[in-house]
Amino acid sequence: MSTASIANNAYQMAARLQQQARAIEDKAAQPEAGGLDFGKMVQEAVGTVVDKGQVADTKAVGLVEGKADVVDVVTAIAETEVALETMVAVRDRVISAYEEIMRMPI
Repeated sequence: MSTASIANNAYQMAARLQQQARAIEDKAAQPEAGGLDFGKMVQEAVGTVVDKGQVADTKAVGLVEGKADVVDVVTAIAETEVALETMVAVRDRVISAYEEIMRMPI
C-alpha cells in the first residue's frame, strides 16, 4: 500500500465520520428522536477507538511473528491514530461547551 492509498483511507474515514455526524444532527433535529442517548454515543465512539487499537496491536504482533505485512501494520496504526485524534477533538469540543455553559449567568 502506498502513501497515497493510506491518505485516501484516512480521507474516506473522515468522510464517513462527517456523514455519521450529519445523520446524528438530523436525528437530533427531529422532535421524535427521543432514543438518542449522548452517553451511548460516546460509549460507542470509545469502543470503536479501542477496537481499532486492538486491531493495530494484533497486526503489530503478527509483524513481529513474520505473519503480517509492514504496510498493513502502518495502515492499521494510521487508522487508529485518526480515530484517536477525532476522539480527542470531540472531547475538547465537549469541554469547551461545558466551560461556556459554566460562564453563563444564571
